[in-house]
Amino acid sequence: MSQTKANIEVLPRSVQVLLVLGLIALAAFPCVGTDFYLQTVTRMMIMAIFAMSLDLLQGVTGLVSLGHAAYFGLAGYALAFLMPANETASLWLTLPLAVLAAALAALVIGFFVVRTHGIYFIMVTMAFAQMVFYLFFDNHALGGSDGLYVNFKPSATLLGLTLFDLDNKTTFYYFTLSALLLVYAFLRRLLWSPFGRALAGIRINEHRMRAMGFSTFSYKLSAFTLAGALAGLAGFLWGAQTGYINPELMGFHMSAHAVMMVILGGMGNFAGAIVGAFTFEYVLDVFKDLPQIGSINLGKHWQLWIGLFIVLVVLFAPRGLLGLTQRSGQHGAEHDV
Repeated sequence: MSQTKANIEVLPRSVQVLLVLGLIALAAFPCVGTDFYLQTVTRMMIMAIFAMSLDLLQGVTGLVSLGHAAYFGLAGYALAFLMPANETASLWLTLPLAVLAAALAALVIGFFVVRTHGIYFIMVTMAFAQMVFYLFFDNHALGGSDGLYVNFKPSATLLGLTLFDLDNKTTFYYFTLSALLLVYAFLRRLLWSPFGRALAGIRINEHRMRAMGFSTFSYKLSAFTLAGALAGLAGFLWGAQTGYINPELMGFHMSAHAVMMVILGGMGNFAGAIVGAFTFEYVLDVFKDLPQIGSINLGKHWQLWIGLFIVLVVLFAPRGLLGLTQRSGQHGAEHDV
């Protein structure tokens, strides 16, 4: 599956309608969902933001990173370090600083990794992520393998007035939904901006873009840094929701999950990343809850079933789940969301 072929930018009318219906369903879900499912869908939205951040690299720029979870976990740790043990901290302070920490880490790491290409880029991103992982895993001052607790959710108080209470699960749900919509709108606008078209050109033919006078290194480094910052936003929300951060959030498996989400939904349009994240998380829960048949515990081997599922999607839907609707909507209106 080539990166150019797998990329979908213009969404058919049918997909646009499905996305609008999905948004309406998400907005209305707190009215019918229990607290458990409310937190589950909130987690899915956080992972959708994480997947969109990777799609900026993988789907738009053509850079496949296996270390993207490092920035996700770093922002969560930043929240844990910024949050006092016995009182809450301001959302307006912790959120920008956590995202900035992830962006700075991506900028420094990206300065070295975007000089590489192909398989070397993949391996170097994974190597840097493993370095960050073991930095926290082996360092008791940073929490060690046990991780850190976030005892309070950030306070949304401004000038002595509490605008909203993130301790309320419904409020946190809508806060995450708002973040999801803002990130999607921002990235879709970025996709069709001169900067986004330059990134797409780099994905298709970097040598030609360089010959035309584009500083491909600067464009790729900017995309890498922005993707890290958005991954940091997702990591911040994850830490605020779960109240717990550990090094596993920076590990290879977390990065691989993000890659599978992007591939599953369809690369290069960001709506695919959202669909892929929701589908992946739902299927993951289904496979983990599979019953035991005889002496075989099907749920215990969920990695096998999720692997087979991804293989089938790649074989029968090389452009992801959204690509399945592209053929039917190919002759419809080609307006963009």
